[in-house]
Amino acid sequence: MTQTEQERTLEAAGQEGRFCLCENYARVTERAALAGARWLGRADQQAAEDDAATAMRLALEQLPINGRVVIGAGGESDQLGVGETIGAGGGDADLALDPLEGRGVVARGGNGAMSMVAVGEPGSFQTLPDMYMRKMAIGPAARGSIDLRKPVADNIRAIAEAFGRMVNDVTTIVLDRPRHHDLIEEIRAAGARIKLIQDGDVTASISAAVRGTNDHLAIGIGGTRQAVLSAAALRCLGGELQAQLWPTSRREVSAAQEAGVEDLERIFTTEDLASGEVIVVATGVSNGDLLRGVRFLADSAWTHSLVMCTRCNWVRFVDGIHFFARERREEVRLPRY
Repeated sequence: MTQTEQERTLEAAGQEGRFCLCENYARVTERAALAGARWLGRADQQAAEDDAATAMRLALEQLPINGRVVIGAGGESDQLGVGETIGAGGGDADLALDPLEGRGVVARGGNGAMSMVAVGEPGSFQTLPDMYMRKMAIGPAARGSIDLRKPVADNIRAIAEAFGRMVNDVTTIVLDRPRHHDLIEEIRAAGARIKLIQDGDVTASISAAVRGTNDHLAIGIGGTRQAVLSAAALRCLGGELQAQLWPTSRREVSAAQEAGVEDLERIFTTEDLASGEVIVVATGVSNGDLLRGVRFLADSAWTHSLVMCTRCNWVRFVDGIHFFARERREEVRLPRY
């Protein structure tokens, strides 16, 4: 292979001959998932969140980065707050974190919870006040076919056409909330299928962009934090997200204007919310359509993670085996055995 061909190969892979830390971030979400999974079904949402955040912090402190938290743990956790710096020193990076996406799911013992981190160059992630956003997320097959300004039925028909399917073959994911009553009725009237979920807004957006989940559209009103995390993931997956602020009070209108959003009707695109080169890593806490949850064995545990990087231009599903003792009683098993 000539030097020119080697350069083209590296460029096609998005690596450009530089070392990337993307795979190292799997350890961050794995540690958080292992800690949070211990609380599955124990009806203590706060304890699960605190332990996951602590584990994520410990892992981040070991990475050779100068990380700045731009989207923090959220909830009632007092760790990993916005503006905090973390890391062992190195390159500058903005961090968008959710140690326990679906914390309520974990407390109830439900499906689809995960730990997640998104990493970008300084200034990569849109900073928005903590409020609701109306949003739609799709995968690469339907990219360019949606418009948040149009009726839901029109968007569903466009997605069905993009997939070469009938409308009643399209599956939409919606958070089961009272605020979505009218939206659910619109989807039913359009003829599409509906999957109602209790939590996991970001998980839903990723599922809509991964073939094999049989999900095609994630739609509804959720938080700004989740919108930015979803946008980062869809950048890696080639999908599309459109979002619009949904203030519910004058205070939130003022907060949006102070954040530089003068036009409240503005439609934020995937690139608006997450620009530049981004890394997104997620590890399953409880079983879901996208990731398997943590499985505890006698002296080890299995994790299942999704590692995505725009710079390296790859998406990887990673199985991990974590031993709790040097003296092992169990053999290493092949995945799914």
